[in-house]
Amino acid sequence: MVKKHRPTPTKHPSKHPSKPPCKKEPYTAEEVLAKLEREYGPFQWEPRSDPVTELVFTILSQHTSDINAERATKLLKSHFESWDQVAATSVQEIEMVIRPAGLASQKAPRIQGALQQIQELRGSLDLEFIRGLPLNQAKEWLQRLPGVGPKTAAVVLCFSLGMPAMAVDTHVHRVTRRLGLIAPKVTADKAHNLLEPMVPPDNVYGFHVALITHGRQVCKARKPLCQLCVLNLRCPSERLLPWNQGGS
Repeated sequence: MVKKHRPTPTKHPSKHPSKPPCKKEPYTAEEVLAKLEREYGPFQWEPRSDPVTELVFTILSQHTSDINAERATKLLKSHFESWDQVAATSVQEIEMVIRPAGLASQKAPRIQGALQQIQELRGSLDLEFIRGLPLNQAKEWLQRLPGVGPKTAAVVLCFSLGMPAMAVDTHVHRVTRRLGLIAPKVTADKAHNLLEPMVPPDNVYGFHVALITHGRQVCKARKPLCQLCVLNLRCPSERLLPWNQGGS
């Protein structure tokens, strides 16, 4: 028996072809700043403290909250007459005073070592000369000090001296990765030099403060409030949105 050949049915294109998913263009850094400035700003720079005090505070703030670091800085300033006295005292005494900041056994020698090296290099505890250096040289000079990395150097330069150094803390790092401004695997240390050129020098301080504020209030580490975020329309981290997680 000969089987009849049945022609393969022709597939007609659907009347309603599925469209490819629309890819969102991530915000630029300047767009992010403009939106966050409307939300939290304006951001007006003014010196927070002198450079040496800012340096000590920033070392104290490593791996702890600003509240604890502020408390420890005040304790140091009330216990010792000057930063020169901190440089000359025993590490054990510094450690005892800064205990509220945590990791006192690590931070005490860093603080004293930084102060002593400034004295050796400059003859006094005065960092005002840094204002006259090009930004890259200012960063390099500070990072020669014990306990001073890219973040600590940038905080001193930006918050005390008003120089356009981008400080990348945990909030800035997290928010910029989620927004696609930097790649997911970029470390915080490498992010400094990537983020800094993204905005004009006059906007570096505002960009830093805006990202920190947004990271603390909305783009939180564990439970980001994406439904309240002014950037959620074009944020590439859609997986973080509560309505895309299958839960409330």
